[in-house]
Amino acid sequence: MTPAERARRVPTNVAALALGVTEGTIRQWAHRGRITRYGTARRATYDLDELAELVRGSRP
Repeated sequence: MTPAERARRVPTNVAALALGVTEGTIRQWAHRGRITRYGTARRATYDLDELAELVRGSRP
């Protein structure tokens, strides 16, 4: 992963704020495959571009 790719990833709380949902919702969406979860077992991160696609409605 390049530094630019890593910089585009945010923790669960920021992803939830960006989409206006709870952290639990972010975790459920990741578990269901709606968004991709990155990071370690103890620290999840999510891609900002993928979140933007979800907001725009271009992801199922």
